[in-house]
Amino acid sequence: MNRSYKTVYRYISREFYISFLVSFSFFFFIFFINQLLLMAGEILEKNVSFFIVIKLIVFSLPAIIAIAFPFATLVGALMALGKLSSENEILAMECSGISLKRVFLPLISIGVFFSFFSFIMNDYFLPLGSLHFTRLYKELIYSNPELELESNSIKLYQDSTIITGNIESHQIDNILIIDRSIENDKRVILAESGNFGNQATESGVISLTLNNVFSHVIETNSKGNYSYTRAEEMIYNILLKDISVSLKNPGPREMSSRDVYSVIKGKQSDFDVRVKQHLNQIEMSHFRLRSAYQEVTDHISDDGFSSKAELLNRNLEKYTRESEKNLEDKSLQIWKLEFYQKMSIPFSCLPFVLLAFPLGLFTKRSGKSVGFGIGLLITVIYWAMLFGGREIGIRTTVSPALIMWMPNLFIFITGLILVLRRVRQ
Repeated sequence: MNRSYKTVYRYISREFYISFLVSFSFFFFIFFINQLLLMAGEILEKNVSFFIVIKLIVFSLPAIIAIAFPFATLVGALMALGKLSSENEILAMECSGISLKRVFLPLISIGVFFSFFSFIMNDYFLPLGSLHFTRLYKELIYSNPELELESNSIKLYQDSTIITGNIESHQIDNILIIDRSIENDKRVILAESGNFGNQATESGVISLTLNNVFSHVIETNSKGNYSYTRAEEMIYNILLKDISVSLKNPGPREMSSRDVYSVIKGKQSDFDVRVKQHLNQIEMSHFRLRSAYQEVTDHISDDGFSSKAELLNRNLEKYTRESEKNLEDKSLQIWKLEFYQKMSIPFSCLPFVLLAFPLGLFTKRSGKSVGFGIGLLITVIYWAMLFGGREIGIRTTVSPALIMWMPNLFIFITGLILVLRRVRQ
């Protein structure tokens, strides 16, 4: 007689969903508060309208959801299985002839669904939210430039560096500006104070009125020559396009995997050209080395032997340098790390569920609370492995795919071993 397991599947799934919502609320709250605190220092203190703040928070939600989803899956599975195990419901199912495979089936199915959902959130909605966030923040800077300049900060722009002291009520104390003059000479401007003004004739400009100004210019074309000036007041304009230059170019985290892959292809193509040129240089150096060696052997007894030998040594040193030179592209490596991280984090839901299954079954008392604690511990370990591997990937030429997928592989293999061990019992 065929048995129907729909009731069992629905019951286990319901427990998983309830526990998942609890754990997701926890992680969402933690990441949300963190985002809110970051905004508090940059936006909330600058008297920005409440409606704009709400919109910025909404645009930040996809990033929060994308990062909270996998860890909520882990903790939720541990809490659900811990509850079922501590209340002997798993034991009752086994006594009724329901195998652990049947118990595991709805959990792993939900894990697969969560993995794809998390990937879509990370790959589509996160870039979309970042795009709208950047666009709104840029408009905010254009209408309220004080957002960009903060107290006791250093701001690097496209053509200048601005170091500010304390800022209060549109008044800036102790300003240091490092830039270049119209003649492209290096210039340093010191001002006792400054304030935002309306002297700029163009809308895309921040105008600063500087007081008690000292300017020092070093002439680039005439070494050792410099000039300095003093003034009671000076108008200094900053192009907003220079301020928002970083907002125009989103990083790989704010891009879809397809766009990141396109950038990687372009960078890989450029790097391959460099490698080919490097190999040609090595081949040319080797040819010159052989020619120099032939010259030495042909003129051993000649008067010009010493000069030929010196040429041979120079060619040997050049060939050695070229041969030992290790070509690498840090930018390409970082983009590859980001690309595989965009894949590995969302699809960590699956190995998390696999690991949570045997760990949850081992819990006999206080199932949910113990499962929650174990889940947080595994989350910390996973993050440590992920970011530790990322640092290794940045500093070395180890395969980015291996580095970014290693935490998932470790969790998956550990979970598979524990599952096999539990099934055999």
